[in-house]
Amino acid sequence: MNHNKNRQNPASQPTQPLARSPHRQASHQVRIIGGLWKRTPLTVISADGLRPTPDRVRETVFNWLHHLLNGQWNNVSCLDMFAGSGALGFEAASRGASQVTMFEAFAPAYKQLEQTKEKLRAEQVRLLRGDALLLVKNLLTSQQKFDLIFLDPPFNLGFLEKILPLCADLLKPAGILYVESEQALRLDSGTIAPAWAQGWHILREDKAGSVYFHLLQRNTESGEPV
Repeated sequence: MNHNKNRQNPASQPTQPLARSPHRQASHQVRIIGGLWKRTPLTVISADGLRPTPDRVRETVFNWLHHLLNGQWNNVSCLDMFAGSGALGFEAASRGASQVTMFEAFAPAYKQLEQTKEKLRAEQVRLLRGDALLLVKNLLTSQQKFDLIFLDPPFNLGFLEKILPLCADLLKPAGILYVESEQALRLDSGTIAPAWAQGWHILREDKAGSVYFHLLQRNTESGEPV
């Protein structure tokens, strides 16, 4: 969802254009949907592959989250891995999340995040610039855990299959993972499709245009939802 599109490439992959999502090309601003900063506009940097999660999708996702969290945002720690405009991370902070960490590699987008954080006086937001995969590995080394992770990487560059499996060790036991992707994570049979997405229970899922979005939670050892 979000917003985000990070300009980085996996080390094993040559530089190539980021995939565009057709229904998002014309967007230059999105707005925070609810909470303290409701209706605040967020600037979207014009660049190939920058895919801010549309307002209507974020509204759906945060309605889901509000229900699953019983409206208790004040103790929620979030990680927004490909922050872009910051639409997901700032939305969570606006609703009361106690801590929001954002990753962004693309310099102009990172600068815009800094300006937004300053404008909103969002002290609970921590910004980190760099390659998401490396930053995730640093978090794993320091054993940091989150209640909610937003994973909305550039499409067709192999980020999702590299990073999604690592999220299990970044989440607290009942943590929730939001994923946007160019493919559904569920087959018609109800089985999670790609091998790298095994071990997750789908809490909610939907589609907007060519983008699939999901809320996931780790399976317990018995295979049942947490």
